[in-house]
Amino acid sequence: MIENLERILHELYPELVAFRRDLHMHPEISHQEVNTPKKIAAYLSALDIDVRTEVGGRGVVGTLKGGKPGKTIALRADFDALPIQDEKDVTYKSTVPGAMHACGHDLHTAALLGVANVLSTVREEIPGNVVFIHQFAEEATPGGAKPMIEDGCLDGVDVIYGAHVMSTDPLGTFNVKEGFASSAQDDFKIVIHGKGGHGSEPHLAIDPLVTGSQLVVNLQQIVSRRVNPQQAAALTVGSFVSGEATNVIPDTAVIKGTVRTYDEEARSIIEQAMKQMTKSTCEGAGTTFEFEYVKDCPSIWNDPDLAEKVEAIAVETFDDSNPIHHTPMMGSEDFSFYQKEIPGVYFTVGGGNPELNAVYPHHHPKFDIDERAMLDIGRMFIRLVFRNGN
Repeated sequence: MIENLERILHELYPELVAFRRDLHMHPEISHQEVNTPKKIAAYLSALDIDVRTEVGGRGVVGTLKGGKPGKTIALRADFDALPIQDEKDVTYKSTVPGAMHACGHDLHTAALLGVANVLSTVREEIPGNVVFIHQFAEEATPGGAKPMIEDGCLDGVDVIYGAHVMSTDPLGTFNVKEGFASSAQDDFKIVIHGKGGHGSEPHLAIDPLVTGSQLVVNLQQIVSRRVNPQQAAALTVGSFVSGEATNVIPDTAVIKGTVRTYDEEARSIIEQAMKQMTKSTCEGAGTTFEFEYVKDCPSIWNDPDLAEKVEAIAVETFDDSNPIHHTPMMGSEDFSFYQKEIPGVYFTVGGGNPELNAVYPHHHPKFDIDERAMLDIGRMFIRLVFRNGN
C-alpha cells in the first residue's frame, strides 16, 4: 500500500508545487495571515476532511478519521512568512513588498496538504485518526503554538510529528536527534538612561552610549565564563540604538538580543548573570536601566523511543548513500510547546541544490529550496501514519 500512496503523492507533485508557489508569491507575515489560512481550509474541506478555522487566532486544524483502530497522530506545518524583501530572480518571486517566505513554511504547508490528500483516498485503511495542524506565527514571539494548544488543537491527540526543510543540507538528506534537538529561545531588551549633553562637554553628561558599549562587551563573558563548557549556549546582541547626531551625547541607549540554550540550568544562569552584569555596569557608570527578559519557546526534546522509530523509517525511505544525521541545532522552534503536552519528534530534510541556486541560508533575501523536499516530508509523514502505534 505504501508504494501506491507514494505514487499518488508523486502524481500530486505539480499541484503541490503550484500551491507552494502561490503562497510564495503572496506571503503573509506572522499574526497577519488572512488569505493563507483560507486557502488551507478550502483545500482540506474539498477533501471531505473536518476543518476548524481560527484555532487560537489564525490556525487551521483538519481531522481525518481512520477506519481501523489506532492512536490519534498529529502532523504539524507552519505557514507564516517573514518581513524580508525577496531578492530572487524567479517567476514565483514574492509580489508583496517587504515580505517573503524565507524559511520554507510555504513548502511545509504544501507538503502537509499533499499528505492529507493522499491519506483521504484510503481513510478506511488508516489506523486511528490523523490531525493536520497548520500553525500561524511560528516566527513571532509569542508564536502560534501556545494559543492553538489552548484552543484544543491537541485534544485527544496521542503523538505529534513535525518537519522542517533545510536549505543548508542537500536534497535527499535526513536529520533526527533524540533528546534535545533545538535550543530554547529567550529575548532581552535593556534600556539605559543617562543624561544627554553636548559632545564637547562630556563631563557635564552621563553617557548611556559608552555604558551600553561596555555592557555589550561584558555580556560576552557570560557564556564563556559562567556557563559549563559542556552546555551549549549563545548570547547575541542583535540591536544597539543610541543617538543620531555627531555632536550630541544621547539620553538613552537601547540594546536588544537573544539567548539560546538547551537545558534549563544554563538558561537560568544566563538570565541571572545578565541581570547582575547590567546592574553593576550601569550603576558603576552612574546610569539607570530597565531590564526585560522574555522567555519564549523551550528546547525541542524528541522522545527517544519515537525518535528511534522515525530513524528506522528514514532508513527505509532515504537513499543508502545519504547517512542519517543526528545533529542538534541552535535555532528555536515553538513546536516544543506541543512536546510539553504530548510525546513528539521534530526532524529535518534537506532541500539545498546548487543547480537551482537553492544555497542561501534561511532568512536570507535570496532563500529558495528544491521543491522535491516536499516529497521527502510527505513520504515520512505517510509512513509514520501507518506505523502509528507499532
